[in-house]
Amino acid sequence: MRKLLITGCSGQLGRALNQEYKGEAAELINTDVGELDITNLDAVLDFVRGTRPDVIVNCGAMTAVDLCEAEYDKAFQINALGPRNLSIAARETGAKMIQISTDYVFSGTGDKPYIETDRTDPNSVYGSTKLAGEQFVRDFAGRYFIIRTAWLYGEGKNFVATMLRLAQTNDQVRVVGDQVGTPTSAVQLAKMIRVLEPTDNYGIFHGTCEGFCSWADFAVEIFRQAGKNTRVAYITTEEFGAAAPRPAYSVLDNQMLRMTTDFRMADWKDALSVYMKDIL
Repeated sequence: MRKLLITGCSGQLGRALNQEYKGEAAELINTDVGELDITNLDAVLDFVRGTRPDVIVNCGAMTAVDLCEAEYDKAFQINALGPRNLSIAARETGAKMIQISTDYVFSGTGDKPYIETDRTDPNSVYGSTKLAGEQFVRDFAGRYFIIRTAWLYGEGKNFVATMLRLAQTNDQVRVVGDQVGTPTSAVQLAKMIRVLEPTDNYGIFHGTCEGFCSWADFAVEIFRQAGKNTRVAYITTEEFGAAAPRPAYSVLDNQMLRMTTDFRMADWKDALSVYMKDIL
């Protein structure tokens, strides 16, 4: 029975992976900050040497984009050194490394979906530290999958839950309408990981649901599927006034997944429908 070490197990993807692997012939070693500090190389080496996983799936990250701008060192430790440390341990013990990355590694100034080989050019601390994490994985892990995803939602705190909460007390919500990307279900991403993980199909992959929309469009669809009458006021990124810059267009094309596997991610509206049925 193969063993999978999951960091960030209490996050949305970590929880989805635990559900996805139920019934699989695999042992999951679940860790979060309390069990394993991925920023401490010695702690990581000791833990991986002791547990000897076949696969390390790093779901741990500092994803608070605005906070990353204010706390660069912390963001770099978690988003860059964490993957580095896990990759060093993976290489030493012969484990596969799966690193979860982000659409924020791109500038978002284009107007067509990004493929895996497009030039990266992050414009935020979050994006730059996640890109550094990718590079460390490429430098130190012997066998790796780097999976870039976007606009993730699942069990826990996320945009869908926030919109539904706001709809309880507001007739109208203001949502950014000039940022375009792809809402992605953690359940769908977990399925993709389960498809890739046993294989030798290594490299960089994009892993998002199919299709695209703006955040405001996303909110409209959430309210439609939930049967809410809440109106959505489309505002600009400038009006929203976030501390960190966001990509204006960060739609990812799952080219590598499409060309090397038979697995396809669901359309974003269909994946949202499955999620909504579970929470409503």
